[in-house]
Amino acid sequence: MQEEKRSCDVVVIGGGPAGHPAAMRAAQIGKKVVLVEKNRLGGTCLNRGCIPTKTLIASSERLAQAREAEKLGVKVAKAEPDWKAIIERKNRVIETLTRGIEAGLRSSSVELVKGNASITQEGEVLVKETEKDLILKAEKIIIATGSEPREIPVFDFSKPSVLTSTDALNLEKIPESLVVVGSGVMGSEFAAIFSSLGTNVVMVEMMDKMLPTEDSRVSRQMKSLFSRSGIEVMTSTSVQEVFEYQEGGIKLKLSTGEVLEAEKVLVSIGRKLNSSALGLEKLGIEVEKDGAIKVNERMETSESGIFAAGDVTGGIMLAHVATFEGIVAAENACGREAKMDYRVVPSCVFTSPEVASVGINTDTAKERKLDVKVSRIPFSGLGKALAMGEERGFVQLIADRKTDIVLGAQIMGAHASDLIHEVALAMKLGATASQIEQTVHAHPSLSEAVMQAARALGENP
Repeated sequence: MQEEKRSCDVVVIGGGPAGHPAAMRAAQIGKKVVLVEKNRLGGTCLNRGCIPTKTLIASSERLAQAREAEKLGVKVAKAEPDWKAIIERKNRVIETLTRGIEAGLRSSSVELVKGNASITQEGEVLVKETEKDLILKAEKIIIATGSEPREIPVFDFSKPSVLTSTDALNLEKIPESLVVVGSGVMGSEFAAIFSSLGTNVVMVEMMDKMLPTEDSRVSRQMKSLFSRSGIEVMTSTSVQEVFEYQEGGIKLKLSTGEVLEAEKVLVSIGRKLNSSALGLEKLGIEVEKDGAIKVNERMETSESGIFAAGDVTGGIMLAHVATFEGIVAAENACGREAKMDYRVVPSCVFTSPEVASVGINTDTAKERKLDVKVSRIPFSGLGKALAMGEERGFVQLIADRKTDIVLGAQIMGAHASDLIHEVALAMKLGATASQIEQTVHAHPSLSEAVMQAARALGENP
């Protein structure tokens, strides 16, 4: 096989939500940058995660709205899902955004190389391309190789009845029945999608509540709403064994002794970090047992000049966090000074209704023994929510009892993923609940619930 050598200032390994922004930022600063990607640009987020699931959610929500339109005085003929058209639209959205990333890289003069990359020695990256090996000599290296769905031994993932989140995005037809193992963000979103499309869904969660990282009130209300929509959520339960892989389904035994049968089972129990094939052990780069690459606040590894960003660092596995980490890594790789700040990171779950949170919740406040005040405003008392037919959910605001400084918020309801950013900005600026209350909010709007929650905190000194 032929071998080629090239030099550059920065090599970025991985073209996902951490990698391609890092590459473009380094190029904007004036560095010669090569981005190496073995698959498709955009990583998990664009191809197998955030974007395709939100596209499916948009379709399932339109279907639900059409079926419920008569409640708002609109008669609609029988609404049915067209799975083939839904998947085709999902693929078009991905393709459009992929072309956008490619255009951004070109306009930033970032060179894109397709192949598998490993770091052979300090300042040297080996890329195995289809027809040749390429050796890139670089002053700085940024690792942004992301993660992939975690598999667990109890399941044989070669069987067509066992799905990862990636598989679920490319099914040939809508399954009649589905068991979702894991009720985190991805599991809950897929459960909501397929339930809206007509699938009989059962969720199995080993923790004592669904959406385990969310506030207890959010978890309880979401479980109740899922139940009312026909989704059974079994908490404090795990899959003990697979009884049988059937021709058209699967038979599971649960830790409760109950037996479930379904056409498909979707395993959504976390992510595996993509760090094992990079050759990090040769360089002595510190890696945790789970494969997480250790970094400091500058996103630099234990080896000077080598940085890492995104899921592969094992931190907060959110695309927007990965992008910020990639930019911080790029700034420092280019000789500037930047630090990653995780104090204000909003997170969202795109179920129906949506869930969004930022900062602390009531559970963490209790665990840390913080002296806080809490207010909750239900959407059912909000004019805009009632007019929209979206009265499910609430805004919960948390502030320091002495200083009135906002410490966190949880929003469950329509457009929660948009509303949360008012609180995120307030927290970033160190604002008080009183300052939110004293800011005029448009009427009628959903954001009035945030203002009312702030006002309620003032009434709860």
